[in-house]
Amino acid sequence: MADAVAPRDYAKIAAGYAKTVDAGKLPACKWLRLAVKRHLGDLAKAKAKGFPFVFDVDKGARVCRFLERLSHVKGMWAARGERLHLEPWQVWLTMCIFGWTWRESGLRRFRRVFLLIPRKNGKSLLAAGWGLYMLCADKEAGAEVYSGASTEKQAWEVFRPMRQMTLKNPQLMAFFGIEANAKHLHITANGSRAEPIIGNPGDGASPSCAIHDEYHEHETDAQVDAMLTGMGAREQPLQIIVTTAGANIAGPCYAAQLDAQAVLEAVTENDELFACIWTIDPGDKWNDPAALAKANPNFDISVSRQFLLARLADALTSPRKAGIFQTKHLNVWVQSRAPFFDALKWRQLARPGLSLADFKARPAVITLDLASKIDVAAMCIMLRTTPEEFAKTGKRFICFMRYYLPEDTVDEPQNELYRNFESAGALTVTDGGIIDIGLIRDDIEDLAGFLDVEQVGIDPWHAQQLVVELEAEGLPVVEYRQTVLTMSAPMKELDALIRTGLIEHEGDPCTLWMLSNVVAKVDAKDNVYPRKERPENKIDGPVAEIMAVGLLTNGSGPTKSVYEERGLLEIEA
Repeated sequence: MADAVAPRDYAKIAAGYAKTVDAGKLPACKWLRLAVKRHLGDLAKAKAKGFPFVFDVDKGARVCRFLERLSHVKGMWAARGERLHLEPWQVWLTMCIFGWTWRESGLRRFRRVFLLIPRKNGKSLLAAGWGLYMLCADKEAGAEVYSGASTEKQAWEVFRPMRQMTLKNPQLMAFFGIEANAKHLHITANGSRAEPIIGNPGDGASPSCAIHDEYHEHETDAQVDAMLTGMGAREQPLQIIVTTAGANIAGPCYAAQLDAQAVLEAVTENDELFACIWTIDPGDKWNDPAALAKANPNFDISVSRQFLLARLADALTSPRKAGIFQTKHLNVWVQSRAPFFDALKWRQLARPGLSLADFKARPAVITLDLASKIDVAAMCIMLRTTPEEFAKTGKRFICFMRYYLPEDTVDEPQNELYRNFESAGALTVTDGGIIDIGLIRDDIEDLAGFLDVEQVGIDPWHAQQLVVELEAEGLPVVEYRQTVLTMSAPMKELDALIRTGLIEHEGDPCTLWMLSNVVAKVDAKDNVYPRKERPENKIDGPVAEIMAVGLLTNGSGPTKSVYEERGLLEIEA
């Protein structure tokens, strides 16, 4: 990057980048092309006075000029004392984010920004520059700028360069009256400040700008939501999510990406969200060197060709390194180590509006996984489709899930994920410190009165009393012991149903999360059994689903193994 020595025509640079991408003269994925198309389309619409937004090139250029007065803080450019030099894609981003305004008020149009940019492309430094501008040059009295992340180390990835760029520019400090303290920046004259935040900050903040780095590491959207709801008193706040892809497709980052993609595809409208994604397209081969330039906007600038080719060579040596390479350098979401189920495919099989209320008196099986009285209990209700439904939808099975957890467990500080599931209506919280088995029993009895329940499959290990009570009510309870013999075949069958798209469901977030947690170790006889990598990676829902598939594909279900029926055979030599 060269030092900025003369005024630059940022509007021309931004327009040139957009036209180059739109003309197909620059390697670009679908999402970048759509982001450019949206921008160019809005420019055409802005010529009519009825369009509520205008592109103010002066306001965008003002931010670009500010950024190019800042100094590099690491690497060879910092060693040479160089200032930032925005590449065309960075100019275009900055011009779009800060240049689009409301026609009547002149206030910024975009209040939320979602950017998916691979590692080593200068995303944190660019975000730090935007944050510093929002602190001192956005003309916001009492500005509050936060650099948020799930860990302290990550929160400093944006705040540290903000602080370092301030310290390396005495003129900036003097002009705006910035005091650079160890853990925050402060402007005494108007009460503005910038600081890092970790995890859920709670209520109380009034952000004018919140930057969330590596959002894929967040288990919940608590931090993002807390910042967003605190912006209500600001005229033109700005929330920026800048991240790479990750492994947790059940987390808030992947959901935010799907929302962004829906806006780019014009499936949904959100005039206040700016989104841009650098990745590869589905038909691209991840191990093709040609994909590197498409996914990395700073290819051969801040991230060298040699570095990426070396990482690609490493990726070809092991599946683990391949996953890291695809995620961090190509922005391809890759699930956790050796996931058994394709959770991305499962997510695609959700049918909006699917309701159990539409299946009155239909034959169904119910299965229950009760791991313990203080942990998640999962219930699966699964139905076969009719021939007519199969002809229409191509689905063989329909799945509904219910989850139960005691409130004492939900209220533990580390269990914010469960509280989100409860808010989404995907989790029933029972009173006290242990699960209310009576509530589960009542729900099963209610279902039996609504559906034609053929079987209720339960592993009796944690549910002896429940089995007795359900049998007393005349329900068709069958023992389904969770052994390799009874779980392996239906687990493989469920995997096949997902991969071939023969099952549909409501799309609850709890099941998606649990399904992505399932791993399996294959034994010498090719048997599999559902397992989890860590105790907190719950898999109760998929276990109940496997049991349901077992009942539906094995007729009466595996109530006992062959060894329990006949005992061991002795063979004389």
